[in-house]
Amino acid sequence: MEKSKVNPTIHETTNFLRFDDTQTLGIIVAIGVILLTLIVFVVWRSRKQSRRGVLLLGLCDSGKTLLFTRLLHEKFVLTHTSIKENVGDYVVNNVSKQVVSVTDRPGVELHSCQFLKVIDIPGHERQRTKFLDQYKPVARAIIFVVDSVSIQKEIRDVAEYLYTLLSDPVVSSNCPPFLVLCNKQDVTMAKGIPVVKTLLEKEMNLLRKTKTSQLESTNETSNNNTFLGKQGKEFEFSHLAPIRVEFAEGFAQKQGDENTAQLDQVEEWLAKVA
Repeated sequence: MEKSKVNPTIHETTNFLRFDDTQTLGIIVAIGVILLTLIVFVVWRSRKQSRRGVLLLGLCDSGKTLLFTRLLHEKFVLTHTSIKENVGDYVVNNVSKQVVSVTDRPGVELHSCQFLKVIDIPGHERQRTKFLDQYKPVARAIIFVVDSVSIQKEIRDVAEYLYTLLSDPVVSSNCPPFLVLCNKQDVTMAKGIPVVKTLLEKEMNLLRKTKTSQLESTNETSNNNTFLGKQGKEFEFSHLAPIRVEFAEGFAQKQGDENTAQLDQVEEWLAKVA
């Protein structure tokens, strides 16, 4: 009996259709991945753009409020311990990268500028937690102001405040850049960046060990389980990626001359993060 013969054209057509279906499916998957990536990027970008706040944080008497006034109004004012936040618009010129104040320079062309909402948070422990919880979700960047004259005496409190900020779940999720401002550099006894950075890293290393031991000894579960730095290594600010911590020196008032301030490094940093 003669065996039935299958037309080879049918096999070729079937194979072609299978190949064509596979190719089409691959294209659809690729397009889907691209669209999903674009959506994620747009959402991330919009969230970042909506965060325009720059928080001024630090202990009482570190010079935050005078820094706020200098940046926004370019003038000296007598300050006292704040019991509420100070909020104002700060403009960064995208063309010249010069920082100007809207109130003092009404002629600035706003279409070529970016706004940052500068928020001076009270330094008193009873006040700062409430305002920090309110404003940290909109923080695009954080300036942590340190009194460079009294840093050795206040190192424990300064380091603990900074440690709490860096390990905060909202902050660690949004990863705003930090600038540690070594303020009051006009004073002879003020410590510079190398000393302040070393003091903070040593104290924060001790804090990390203490907090880790406390949690382990009590089997306590915490809502904040962020480990700062790298496991098995001494604490360093360079280990906090993706959070970037930079240092700057400056002063908002020179001793004996209330009209003189040195905040160039702060202004350059603000222009960079805007």
